[in-house]
Parts: sequence; structure tokens; C-alpha cells
Amino acid sequence: MKPDPYATCQALRKPLWLPALLIGLVAAVLLPGRMAEARMPAETGSATPPSFSELAAQVSPSVVNIRTVKVSKGGGRVFRHFFQGPQTPNDPSDPNDPFKDFFDKFFDQDQQREFRQRSLGSGFIIDKGGFVVTNNHVVEDADEIRVILKNGQEFDAVIVGRDPNTDLALIKIKAEKDLPILKLGSSAGLEVGQWVLAIGSPFGLEHTVTAGIVSAKGRVIGSGPYDDFVQTDASINPGNSGGPLINLQGEVVGINTAIIAGGQGIGFAIPIDLARGVIEQLKQAGQVTRGWLGVAIQNLSQELAEYYSAGDRKGVLVTEVFPGDPADSAGIRAGDIILAVDGQKVEASRDLTRLIADLSVGQTVGVKVLREGREKSLQVKIARREEGKIAARENGAPQEPGDADELGIRVGEITPEIARQFNLENQQGVVVMGVESDSQGEAAGVQMGDIIKEIDHQTVGTLADYNQIVAKSAKGQTLQFFIMRPGSGLAVIKITR
Repeated sequence: MKPDPYATCQALRKPLWLPALLIGLVAAVLLPGRMAEARMPAETGSATPPSFSELAAQVSPSVVNIRTVKVSKGGGRVFRHFFQGPQTPNDPSDPNDPFKDFFDKFFDQDQQREFRQRSLGSGFIIDKGGFVVTNNHVVEDADEIRVILKNGQEFDAVIVGRDPNTDLALIKIKAEKDLPILKLGSSAGLEVGQWVLAIGSPFGLEHTVTAGIVSAKGRVIGSGPYDDFVQTDASINPGNSGGPLINLQGEVVGINTAIIAGGQGIGFAIPIDLARGVIEQLKQAGQVTRGWLGVAIQNLSQELAEYYSAGDRKGVLVTEVFPGDPADSAGIRAGDIILAVDGQKVEASRDLTRLIADLSVGQTVGVKVLREGREKSLQVKIARREEGKIAARENGAPQEPGDADELGIRVGEITPEIARQFNLENQQGVVVMGVESDSQGEAAGVQMGDIIKEIDHQTVGTLADYNQIVAKSAKGQTLQFFIMRPGSGLAVIKITR
């Protein structure tokens, strides 16, 4: 129960005044130290700061509001990025979309006519000369870019460079005086639970400061090949795009970029360690140059590790080697498991993608692979990644089933017509035309469109190969189907005959 100040004063007149006085003296000695501790937030963010006011006042002048104009049709770029990503397929034309009325109200969209599309975003100044970091989706295809400082000054901005793969952009303004800048920190030392601030212009409300913690690191949300987001519960909304995520030392540790529709309190920021190199390349050359190995890859599942006798090794499975590219020239094969590049261990696909991207074009590096249970070292000369040559592969499945076998699986040859129709060029094996309900194949997880490449390490090149291998297996025997699933990669499915 909270003490009554009047009652406490009255108690001093009673014989029990001495213990109360002693307690007061102890508190007077200890309290200043406790208050000092409260005024000093732990660097790890484990203590709750009493106020973010000083920090907000320190960094806010370097955070800018960005307004862009483009003549076009359809929903705005910021809206689409936030609410129509791979995990948030909202359609602003859908009358049942809960965000439609909200979007129309704030962005004045008219889906049926050509208009001056206005978008809102944020950014921050990193150079006294006027370089401003923001998101690519904030300024992409913009006809006009206007930057507004906290003190009300407005500037026209030009795009220095953009990188759609990481959703980063660098723009520049011309100012007569030196501009306040933000210091770039490091995201490597961020810990889950650490306090952070997000500053930006959500819904056009300039210089809004929100606080929260780092909820998770290394999040993959399907936005691109370099997904490695910092997740935070600091409130982020449309208009925050491109604004900084700040640690308690006033350093930028992330760039606020996306949310998940319906996921209240969940926001994502590009880690500054990933952004730093991209920003520097954009500043120096206006574009980003990345290394290229020339392979299709996927993570190594437990079943695949068992199939390839990889034991408990970590690594990335090569599912395809592109002819004429560096991996092909170096002798890397489909089915190899990449364990390390240039002495650095590879445990997941994103590790390999990031390592190769950071290598210089023309650089020769060692690549360690596991092939048929044995480690092998190869030398690869890195090429330049050409985005225009990386074709998207479409998913699809034939629709003309034949007779099902005793496993409930209907298979067929990959004819030139089927290969062209479903983008299965250069694929060897037989394709699953259909799977019967309540069959062993369905129970095991076989799907229409799967390409069966091997069964128990025996190559399946034709329909005859498939039928022969299945027919020779014993009743009750467990068969390992090694399949390629378009859009997903390689997998091993076990079916008991």
C-alpha cells in the first residue's frame, strides 16, 4: 500500500520515530546511486531508459521527410511494398480489403484514371554534402523528389543510385550550409531485447518517434535474395520507409523497410552492416556490382543430408549448374554440397548468396564441396552478377494423367511440349502427372508436377527406368524418391511399397 505523506509526518511525533528516521537516512544514501543507474540505460538494452527525449532531440534533425510525385495509374509504391508482399497479398482493388478505405483516404488514389501519384517516405542524412539514404521503393520511378528537414527547409533531390535487390536508394540534396548527419553503427552486435528507436513520417506525420526492442534477427520475409532483416516492435507504418532504426548510442543500426499486414507491432529493418557496402557503392558508382557463381542452390534438409551421406555437416546443396558460368568452369556439379567459400563456412543459402555477392569480379577463391561423401577443394573465378540474365522460373504441372501405379503415382516422360509449357528445359527424369487420393504417394507428400530424378540413388531417365526400379523393389521396402519440385528445389521423399 502506498504510504500517506500526512500519516508519515504524524508518525514522527510518536515513539516509533527512530526506526523511521533510520530508514529515511538509508534511503537518502542509497537512492542517488539507484537513480544514477536508472539514468544510464544498459548498452545491451536490458534496462528501460527513463526517457528517450534527449536521444530523439539529438538524432531527429538528421531524419528527413521524403515526398515524391509520379504520374501513373494504380496503388502507390509505398502501399504496395507494405501490404502486397509475398506474405501479405492484399489487393487494393478488392472491395473486402480492410486497407482500401484507409488507403483511399490518405493517398487519394483513383484506380480508374491517370493521376499525379504522391508517395510518402523517410530518410536520413549521412554526409554533410547532402547524401540521404532511403528505400528504393520510396523513390523508384519518381518524377519529383522533395526532401523536408525538421526545421522546415525543403530541397529538391536527385537519385544518385538505387539497388532493388536490397531495397536501398541514395539521393542527394544541395544545401548552402553543412547538414546534420547520423553516424552509422553496427548491426552485428545487436541483441534480441535491446532498445531501439524508429524515426520517420508514418502517414505523413513528420518526425514521429517510436520506441521498442529488437524482437528477432536474421528474418527472411521473401522480399529478395538478400533478406536478413532485423525485426522490431517499435511502431513502423507506411511513411516510415527509409527512416533510421537507432540504438541508445544514437547510431543507425537499421533502415526501416516493411511490415506485415495484420501483424500489429511487427516491423522489419535492413541491418546497417548489409546496407553499408551498398550505400558506399551507390555513392561511388551509382550502382552495385555483385559477384556471381552460376548455381541454383537450396538449404540442406535432414533428408537430403542423409541421402547424400553428409552426416551432421552444414552446407548448401547445388541443384543446378548453369553452363559456361564460373561454377561450371571450375568443375562444380549439381548434387555437390558447398561447405565453405574463401575459408568462410556456409551453413545456409543466404550465407552463400551474401558471400558470393561481396566478392570482387575476377577474384579467384577456394570453394570446398562435399561430393559423394568426400570433401573436395575447387578454385572458382568470380563473374559479375547480371540481373537481366537471371530468368524467373515459373511453376506448373502437366494436366494429362496416365494410369497410376501401385503407389498411387501417375508419371510420364518429359516431352519437348511439356518442357516448353512448364519451363522444364534441361530437366532429366519423369514428371508426376497426378497422385491418387488416399494412396501411399499422397501420404508421403508426392505432388503433381514433381520431377522424379532418382530412386534409391538409381537414375530415373525414362518411364521405363521408373517402372523397372519400382517393380524390382520388395513389398514393404522403403524407397527414397529424389525429386525436383519446381519453385522449391530438391527433396527426398520416403515411400514404403
